[in-house]
Amino acid sequence: MLKDRLLKLLPKPERLRENRALKPVAHLLQRKELWQINRRSVSSAVFVGLFSAFIPVPSQMLVAAIIAIFVRSNLPISVALVWVTNPITMAPMFYFSYQLGAWLLGTEATALDGNITFTWLFENLAAISGPLLLGSVLCGWMLGTTGYITARIIWRSKVMEKWRKRRKSRAQKNKLD
Repeated sequence: MLKDRLLKLLPKPERLRENRALKPVAHLLQRKELWQINRRSVSSAVFVGLFSAFIPVPSQMLVAAIIAIFVRSNLPISVALVWVTNPITMAPMFYFSYQLGAWLLGTEATALDGNITFTWLFENLAAISGPLLLGSVLCGWMLGTTGYITARIIWRSKVMEKWRKRRKSRAQKNKLD
């Protein structure tokens, strides 16, 4: 049920391996564990994707793909979950991460006047990078762990539901016999 839905949504490995842009890493995409849909690979992919979404670098999808290959989690789910960070959610997520990091480090958070430009960012990069990185890693770890546990619970409940239905249908079949 859940597995079938995921299989329909996710891209086929063959299509990705044939993509011209991915030719240099096509040999890595042949690993079966990167495409499996089971409780371990999906839950670890949720962790990887959500953790990578909080890493404040331009290539979050690449980071998620590298981590997914390294830990052997489902690659498409890992990469897709990075889109939790999108143009709408990016500013609040990173601002919260920065505030959390500044609070944990006991430093004064740099005031934001609402007019943030690349010039302002580069001028203040040294002051904000430490708190931002600490807050981002912590938020990514917490959200990733929460997602991992939630995915495991949902997967387990779906399996238990299937078992109950199977047991019920067997009991009804035995009553008819």
